[in-house]
Amino acid sequence: MHGTDWRVWFALEEERKEPGRERDHQTTTMDLHILDHRLRVTSISKNGLENYTHPLIKLIFLRNRTRCKFFSLTETPENYTVVLDEEGFKELQASEDLQVEGSVWLPLNVVSNGNASSSSQAVGVTKIARSVIAPLAQQHVSVFMLSTYQTDFILVKEKDLSVVIGTLEEEFDIFREVGGESVPVHSPCEPNGFQKNGKEALQPTVHPVLIPLNQFCVMSLDPDTLPAIATTLIDVLFYSNSPKEGASSAPSPPELDRVKFFSFSLIDGYISLVMDTEAQRQFPADLLFTSSSGELWRMVRIGGQPLGFDECGIVAQISQPLAESDISAYYISTFSFDHALVPEEDIVSVTAVLQQQRKEPAAS
Repeated sequence: MHGTDWRVWFALEEERKEPGRERDHQTTTMDLHILDHRLRVTSISKNGLENYTHPLIKLIFLRNRTRCKFFSLTETPENYTVVLDEEGFKELQASEDLQVEGSVWLPLNVVSNGNASSSSQAVGVTKIARSVIAPLAQQHVSVFMLSTYQTDFILVKEKDLSVVIGTLEEEFDIFREVGGESVPVHSPCEPNGFQKNGKEALQPTVHPVLIPLNQFCVMSLDPDTLPAIATTLIDVLFYSNSPKEGASSAPSPPELDRVKFFSFSLIDGYISLVMDTEAQRQFPADLLFTSSSGELWRMVRIGGQPLGFDECGIVAQISQPLAESDISAYYISTFSFDHALVPEEDIVSVTAVLQQQRKEPAAS
């Protein structure tokens, strides 16, 4: 069994949970859900983390003390990216250490309704590269990706939602979740090419990529066992840059071939963790679980300098070549850079594909 076939199972399980969904499986295979969250994308500076430990610990460990339902924290060498809903955002006090992207973002989720992924093993962002990522890039809609153990979230700006619906409704049945119910949505019939975003299509910048040597794991955890790993998780999240007791006081040289990356998401009761094997060894092996194959992943880090939130096509320039090669990928955007995780067994092929892409002249 392919290592990420659980994602198809998860989508089917979610489908079964929804009442009253009698669908013609012969005419459509995928639904697009606009989830009932309004999100903010923020960044906490490394030096300012100590000012936010109280609210972050509350959001991670004390679910009964917050109404936040969508929370994701990702550490990179530059900063901590925190994506969270409006209830969670209230917990973060304004300061010079907190950067807030100005838009409200809405998470989209592609859900299988019975026939999905039967023709291809590759899943994750690769599965939606042609049907979601590429069409939105063509309409100059910027996206912010967040792949988790359970599923993939495509974040779009709230102001772009009508364009998103108009662009994707031919490919998908689109539903908006409202108060726990899935309500069908359609674009209004408007003249003058409703599906167009009104912006000139620009040739996207082909960004440089870095492929560090870290091996990564994508894992999950039963929320009820979260207290059992609390001290380890706090150590990794908040003290990873502090010298351990007994360690040499002399600073160790930076490893240019490895990248610090740790991601924790708690979304609608599901926990997802992305960490390298060095961090994984600090956790009890019997509590974290992954796919049956337990495969390892390598990272493709996109961007030579911080990426802009208005730029379009960044995800597409990575996901489309992987889709053409039938290679699975997780994709995690952060405040400064983007990150794709691909199976370790495919890293040579991925490197060759992306290097060739960067040698080819831009299409006119």
